[in-house]
Amino acid sequence: QVQLVESGGGLVQAGGSLRLSCAASGSIFSINAMGWYRQAPGKQRELVARITRGGMTNYVDSVKGRFTISRDNATSTLYLQMNSLKPEDTAVYYCNARKFSSVVTMDYWGQGTQVTVSS
Repeated sequence: QVQLVESGGGLVQAGGSLRLSCAASGSIFSINAMGWYRQAPGKQRELVARITRGGMTNYVDSVKGRFTISRDNATSTLYLQMNSLKPEDTAVYYCNARKFSSVVTMDYWGQGTQVTVSS
């Protein structure tokens, strides 16, 4: 019902910036929230940033002040602007979309995009 395609990852030096994009297609009208997760090898996947349909955002403490999540409803695209990147930000970043009702919750995932920050 929902397809997500991430792009924008790459290799940057510490202190640099990247902007990740997530293009959503399908039955996107019913998405309640979207977010970015990341996972480093051997580590647990963590929620980095989330934005609701109403525009409320939240971030993991380690990226507050450095990352900004936003959306462009006209193009059905989610963004993650990453500034002042640190080596510990290195991970595969995944776009997530969530639909929920009073009965069931459904999650959709992109394929992931690699972000590598060198020191």
